[in-house]
Amino acid sequence: MQEEPKRNPRVSFVSLGCPKALVDSERIVTQLRAEGYELARHHAGADVVVVNTCGFLDSAKAESLDAIGAALAENGKVIVTGCMGAEPQQITDKFPDVLAITGPQQYESVVEAVHRAAAPAHDPFVDLVPEQGVKLTPRHYAYLKISEGCDNSCSFCIIPHLRGPLVSRPAGDVLREAEKLVRAGVKELLVISQDTSAYGRDIRYAESAFGDRSVRARFLDLAKELGELGAWVRLHYVYPYPHVDEVIGLMTEGKVLPYLDIPFQHAAPNVLRAMKRPANEEKTLGRIKAWRAACPDLTLRSTFIVGFPGETEEDFQTLLDWLDEAEIDRAGAFKYEPVAGAPANDLGLALVPDEVKESRWKRFMEKQQAVSARLMKRKVGKRLQVIIDEAGGGPSGARAKGRTRADAPEIDGSAFVESRRPLRPGDIVSIKVERADAYDVYGAAG
Repeated sequence: MQEEPKRNPRVSFVSLGCPKALVDSERIVTQLRAEGYELARHHAGADVVVVNTCGFLDSAKAESLDAIGAALAENGKVIVTGCMGAEPQQITDKFPDVLAITGPQQYESVVEAVHRAAAPAHDPFVDLVPEQGVKLTPRHYAYLKISEGCDNSCSFCIIPHLRGPLVSRPAGDVLREAEKLVRAGVKELLVISQDTSAYGRDIRYAESAFGDRSVRARFLDLAKELGELGAWVRLHYVYPYPHVDEVIGLMTEGKVLPYLDIPFQHAAPNVLRAMKRPANEEKTLGRIKAWRAACPDLTLRSTFIVGFPGETEEDFQTLLDWLDEAEIDRAGAFKYEPVAGAPANDLGLALVPDEVKESRWKRFMEKQQAVSARLMKRKVGKRLQVIIDEAGGGPSGARAKGRTRADAPEIDGSAFVESRRPLRPGDIVSIKVERADAYDVYGAAG
C-alpha cells in the first residue's frame, strides 16, 4: 500500500511591538515558507508557536508574557524570540517550559529551533515563496528596514542593549529589495530602522552596486534612489540631525512623500538634557519653519514622553506651548515608564506621581487634538491623493477607506472616500475634501 504523503508542518506566529519587529517576523516567516512550513491561523492547529516579543516598556513586556502564556496554554510548544529574548531569565522564570529563546535579529536560531520542534517535510531546494518574500502587511504597502541597532544613548531607552549598535545594510541590497517589492505590486514603501537618518555612518557611507551604478549608503542618496522606483516613499524614525534638512528638497520635487516621522520626545531644555536628546527647542522650531517654507505640504509626525523624572509643571507647560507653535500634524504621547537597565533610573531626579502623569497625558492629548483639528480644517476644499486600504465605492455605496500622503498606516488618520466606481486596496485616487475632523478627512473621488 502506498504511504500517504506527509503533510507540511504548521507554524502559528505572533508578532508584537513596532514595525521593525514586524520586518524581523517577515524574514523568519519567509524562510519557513521557503522550507515548506504552512502558517496556522490558530495556535491549537499548529505544530509549534513562535512569539516575537517586545521588551521596550514594562507594559510591552507584560503583553509579551501574556502572549507566551496563551500560546503555551493553547499549544504547549512555544519558541520565543525578539527583544525580550535578550534577557531570557525574565521569560524562563515564568515559563520554564518554552522550547527555545533567541534574541532580536537571530533569524537562523529561530528557524533552527522550529526545525527541532517540527522538522520540515519537503525538499528545501524547492522555492515556495514569491521573489519579494512573505509579507505580513497588506499587498499594497511594505516596511523596508535599512539598518539594525542604534548608537544613540537616550537615557530612557535600552534599544542599544537589546538590539546592539548601528548596523547599516548596503544601499544596493536595500534598493534591490525595494525594487522587488514594487514589482510585486507594493505602492508604498515605509522606510524604517531604529535611527533612519544615521543610515550608513557605521560603514562610512560605503558605495555598493545597484544596476549599472554605485550608490552610497547615505540617507539622502538612498532616499533619492528609492524615489525613482515609482512608489510612495515614507520616512520613519528620523533623528533630527542637521543633514535631514537636505531631504526636504526631494519632497518638494515629489521624489519622496512630504512626511517626516521625528521623535522629538519633549521641548523643555531641562527634560531633553536629562533624556540626552537635542535640547535647543528654539533651533528646532527654526528648522521646522524653514522646512515648511521650502515644502508647504510637509506633514510632521512625532512622539513625546510626559512625566519623565524631574519634569516640572513649568517644563510640561513649555511642551504644550511648543506644540502650539510647532504645529506638529500628528503626535502621540506616552506616559513615562521606568525601564529596567535604562540610565534614566540612576539620574537621581524626582519621580512624577502616576496621577500627575495621567493628568499631563490627558492635557497633552487635548492640546494636540486642538492643534490637529485646526490644521485639518485647512484641508477642506483641497484635492488630495489617497491610497485605498479598504475597498468601497461602486454599486455597494459603501465608503472606501484609505490614507492621504500625510497618513502612515496604523498610526495616523484615515480618508473616507465616496466613489461611483469601485475602489480596491492599492488604488491611488484624487479626492476633493468635503469635511474633516481632528484626525480624518471625508471626500469624493473624481
